[in-house]
Amino acid sequence: MIVLGIETSCDETGIALYDSNHGLLSDALYSQIKMHTDYGGVVPELASRDHIRRVIPLINQALEKAGITKKEIGAVAFTKGPGLIGALMVGACTGRAMAWAWGVPAIGVHHMEGHLLAPMLEDQPPSFPFLALLVSGGHTQLVRVDGIGQYHLLGESVDDAAGEAFDKAAAMLGLDYPGGPAIAQLAAEGTSGRFRFPRPMTDRPGLDFSFSGLKTFTLNTVAQCQKEGCFEDQDRADIARAFEEAVVDTLTLKCRRALRQTGLKQLVIAGGVSANRSLRAALEKMVQGEGACLRYARPEFCTDNGAMIAYAGCQRLMAGQQESLEVAPVPRWPMENLEPV
Repeated sequence: MIVLGIETSCDETGIALYDSNHGLLSDALYSQIKMHTDYGGVVPELASRDHIRRVIPLINQALEKAGITKKEIGAVAFTKGPGLIGALMVGACTGRAMAWAWGVPAIGVHHMEGHLLAPMLEDQPPSFPFLALLVSGGHTQLVRVDGIGQYHLLGESVDDAAGEAFDKAAAMLGLDYPGGPAIAQLAAEGTSGRFRFPRPMTDRPGLDFSFSGLKTFTLNTVAQCQKEGCFEDQDRADIARAFEEAVVDTLTLKCRRALRQTGLKQLVIAGGVSANRSLRAALEKMVQGEGACLRYARPEFCTDNGAMIAYAGCQRLMAGQQESLEVAPVPRWPMENLEPV
């Protein structure tokens, strides 16, 4: 079965074709980053309008790249939530309408389940059960994964997600949106140890996260440097380095704690922040000490993409699940409520 995947939850239009027998056939992506940079973040109305412009041309591009016709598509998967409601409506309406017109089933996919399963597209996919760190602009969660749809939330951010904290810290340093890649690039030029940022909620038991205090600490550090007249390029790089190290250390410590508590020997990281090289290096070193292994998706499948939606949708479709004719995107959707496969 060939599944068309459509991702339009936020600021990237992702399309992919996945074959249940032969794997990923093609994918196409359009990022709206350049459009939103001037505003310092995603403008929902602009995002929705751009998805409308891009989705059909990208579907045609993916079909051409795969060398197949619309008649060969056996099902359609689209992101049902969570995300921006206007953006979700574009993908949901497009996907459900196409499936109805073609006489094939459709399935609404949970955006974070798509991220969670993205490493399954790699040559060495993880096997169930495993521990997953979902870390993106909207989510920071530790999840025990026993199978598709079998998720147990172990801990999550009580305020800002890690990716959101990266964006806000970047803005304080005068960097463009999105903040994650910008902070990482600047941090590479920074001096480790000049500034020492806190590691939030690591001095207490539990697996929850908090990044709002780290954001405030960054703001105060920037203000103090400006007051002292030392806010040049190297100062900004040193602050970026301290911020990134604090986030990486916090995530690594909580992952180590979760591995020990669950006894699991596989750690999967997914979501946009999982592409951060410092985080990957720190987690690689940590899992080696724990006798575990680390799995993640290739960089282009860490951010929002159609491939993860096509794959996740395919697994549920093959289990006999499908969407009704009703188009009902879900902007807020706990992943623990998903039906097991």
